[in-house]
Amino acid sequence: MSENIANEAMNNKLWKGSFKENLNKFVEQFTESITIDSRLYREDIEGSIAHVKMLHSCGLVKEEEKDTIINTLNEIEGEIRDNKIELKTELEDIHMNIESELIKRIGDIGRKLHTGRSRNDQIVTDLRLYTRKHIDIIIELILTIMKHLTDHSDKHTKTIMPGFTHFQIAQPISLGHYLLAYASMFQRDINRLIDCRKRVNINPLGSAALAGTTHHINRYLTSKLLDFDKPSENSLDSISDRDFVIEFISTCCFIIMHLSRISEEFIIFMNPQFNFLTLPESFLTGSSIMPQKKNPDVLELIRGKTGRIYANLINILTTMKCQTLAYNKDLQEDKIPLFDTVDNIIMCLVAFGKLIEKSIFNEQKMYETAAKGKLIEKSIFNEQKMYETAAKGFSISTDLADYLVKKGLPFRTSHEIVGSIIKYCNEKHKTFSDLSFTELKTFHSYIKDDIIDILCIENSIKYKNHIGGTSPEQVKISVQNFRFYIQKITNKLEFKFSY
Repeated sequence: MSENIANEAMNNKLWKGSFKENLNKFVEQFTESITIDSRLYREDIEGSIAHVKMLHSCGLVKEEEKDTIINTLNEIEGEIRDNKIELKTELEDIHMNIESELIKRIGDIGRKLHTGRSRNDQIVTDLRLYTRKHIDIIIELILTIMKHLTDHSDKHTKTIMPGFTHFQIAQPISLGHYLLAYASMFQRDINRLIDCRKRVNINPLGSAALAGTTHHINRYLTSKLLDFDKPSENSLDSISDRDFVIEFISTCCFIIMHLSRISEEFIIFMNPQFNFLTLPESFLTGSSIMPQKKNPDVLELIRGKTGRIYANLINILTTMKCQTLAYNKDLQEDKIPLFDTVDNIIMCLVAFGKLIEKSIFNEQKMYETAAKGKLIEKSIFNEQKMYETAAKGFSISTDLADYLVKKGLPFRTSHEIVGSIIKYCNEKHKTFSDLSFTELKTFHSYIKDDIIDILCIENSIKYKNHIGGTSPEQVKISVQNFRFYIQKITNKLEFKFSY
């Protein structure tokens, strides 16, 4: 009997009760989604188990029927995972494949599983479970990057590098302050993901096709079983809502944009003309024609995938722009941008996390080894080169102007005086440090011998000692704040996945 039921399901579809003709083979291929949504099998079975437990608690299936369904679903999950079940395109999607396999194995008992639900609320439940799980994975990966950035910053509170505006040398900063700027960006990304998760974590199961069900179901129970915060409040909205997918991909656009920015700077900083950074050779590739080349392909791919994730956001926004309530087949297209975003943002975070993990800053011995042309297995920030570059370009000009302001001059007047000093230096081919006190005091009577203290580049970062400043003391405080944040978020979320 079970074989007959299964054959009927495969040949006539589980939904084909009122149809006289079989589905056209081309249409069958055109409308199938199993090649895309097969990855949702875990979430689909998880939702089905919660649903049948709820049906049993409401008296809609017997206890032995519930146990049979759950045990069989667990068997099916394991066999799909181990590639022992062939997922068929004629069964359209993951839901119908699993349900057909269930009916094939246990007959009419399996037919009871779909009581009080529709594929419409089933798929959006699967998508919410999938998105929620991957939000947690992504948060964990970002926390790992933040931890490495924070650890490196702690070691480099006094390592001086040039800061840029318009990508021209502006003012000296510490390497620690520079790295914590990206930690700040990633912290905002985590906060956005946590906020997004609240809107993802709503239970649509029980909305059925669009209007709910006449069965006396308990949606609070399925919410509890699936760790949702609460049931959705409007069945029409529940079925057609993909705002959570849009918001998630939008948040990933921020993440990949931040990854792209730091990747761009690392690419620049490893260029021999800068020579601030040497990346581990295991993260570089060579050239088929130029023997000397060591290319930062990993960073370039992270930078390149930014456009891909941006495009996924436009994709889903366009799909949703004229959707009528409640379910339309267009919504089958929501999975491609979601899955592609998940796959690529995770790959980029893993790649950058591994790269930054292997980075070593402030290793003078490694720098000397690099200078001798030996193979380098770690990333190094060339402190000496950064210091020398920071000293160029009159990067402490603002400090000199501030010095004169403190003496009593208006800022604009001070700005003009420092401009005159720079002009003089350019004419004489000198830097600030080359100027004698005799030369300096000719520019204004307010310039005294205490200006020598201002000309010290180390003091330039030391004196910027206020919240958000680049001074070693403030970087130390920021490091502790980030470490507290990382620990708080780590304790709040239970991470079960590793990459």
